[in-house]
Amino acid sequence: MTNLILATDSYKQSHFLQYPPEARVISAYVEARHNPFSDDLVFFGLQAFLLDYLARPISGADIDEAEALCAAHGVPFNRAGWDAILADHDGFLPIEISALPEGTIAPSGVPLVQVENVDPRMPWLTTYIETALLRGIWYPTTVATLSGKAKRVIHAGLVKSSDDPMAQLPFKLHDFGARGVSSAESAALGGLAHLVNFRGTDTMEALLAARRFYGAEQVAGFSIPAAEHSTMTSWGRDREAAAYANMLDRFKGEGRTVAVVSDSYDLDHAVADIWGGELREQILATGGTLVVRPDSGDPVETPVRMLDLLWEKFGGTTNSKGYRVLDPHVRLIQGDGMNIDSIARLVDRVIERGFAIDNIAFGMGGGLLQQVNRDTLRFAMKANAMLDDAGTWHDVSKMPATDPAKGSKAGRQAVIEEGGTLVARRLDAVGAEASLLKPVWRSGELLRRENLEAVRERAEARLLGI
Repeated sequence: MTNLILATDSYKQSHFLQYPPEARVISAYVEARHNPFSDDLVFFGLQAFLLDYLARPISGADIDEAEALCAAHGVPFNRAGWDAILADHDGFLPIEISALPEGTIAPSGVPLVQVENVDPRMPWLTTYIETALLRGIWYPTTVATLSGKAKRVIHAGLVKSSDDPMAQLPFKLHDFGARGVSSAESAALGGLAHLVNFRGTDTMEALLAARRFYGAEQVAGFSIPAAEHSTMTSWGRDREAAAYANMLDRFKGEGRTVAVVSDSYDLDHAVADIWGGELREQILATGGTLVVRPDSGDPVETPVRMLDLLWEKFGGTTNSKGYRVLDPHVRLIQGDGMNIDSIARLVDRVIERGFAIDNIAFGMGGGLLQQVNRDTLRFAMKANAMLDDAGTWHDVSKMPATDPAKGSKAGRQAVIEEGGTLVARRLDAVGAEASLLKPVWRSGELLRRENLEAVRERAEARLLGI
């Protein structure tokens, strides 16, 4: 799926015949409209799209393939336009894309991206890339926003119960979503979007994406040795303790951490009688940390009950805020049934039981990377202005009487900060210099390169108000 000409909706193929004859430039913007999921969002993913899609020039073979397919499909094909792009622009789309810095926390309803064609023969090109561009933005931005919402919830719990919230925070939400997404590309982009907010992941494609698209010379995320049910149950139920002892022996060492799924048979027995009984001294002697993982039962009450059992068997200390912190050799991770709501309930329940959030980490799988869609944040790309052959800009917008909420912005847009928040304004009212929407791409050239660490710092500062 590498032919950019075909990375669009079928009806786009006929749009070159539909714009007014005087049209020379079309401007369009991308925003997340007001939505019930989040009042603000973490903008992320544009650079990956630019480098992976727009940095590849179209070829004569791409044009031939698209023309043949369109003819068979029953839609017109703009052969002359694509031939001109190949001949006059070396196959790179003659468009300019302006955007907010990635990692920006933007309110819904504020433009994130603005696009214009730079060849006046091709006003149709701006909205032609809507399909591919929206896909490149809505998905990673939505995952980063979801992950960011979880970060706020967990951070608040840490601030209330932990002596060192910021040191704890980076590894409190782990990405288990690789197997639950629709494609390897989704794993890479969604997993990378999560790594804007956290450092824990089992989605290895995300590590590659961080290197390729955001200059992450150091590895962007981390994991630990961990058991799955097959590696435990293959020992048989009568050797459950031996399977656990093997994990402790194989991955022992000062500072090492190992996670073991412990509910293959009877979670309470495993924690109270095996981890907290038969293997207790071995755990304490390893020099590392055992992370117990429940994988069934009530996603809130089960882990809280396990914390009680671990406290009974291993003890711990009470921190300066009055919350219990388990012996450092044992911790717990809850990945089953986790979403924004259950994480918030579990954080509250752990604190209610008198435990610091230091004791527990959270994991999300399909709920993090797959249970989102374009309508989660109500993403849209709309034309907002047209330059005619006399050099005059005209407003372009929609305002459906049947659904005013789907109305669009008229005139080329700017984004400025007012009263500590970002707002949309007309470009002709504030000027290009004042706008935070700055050119990042023009006709095959990346004009501003984003670095993952800078994106992370930008997002965290605004997410947490620090």
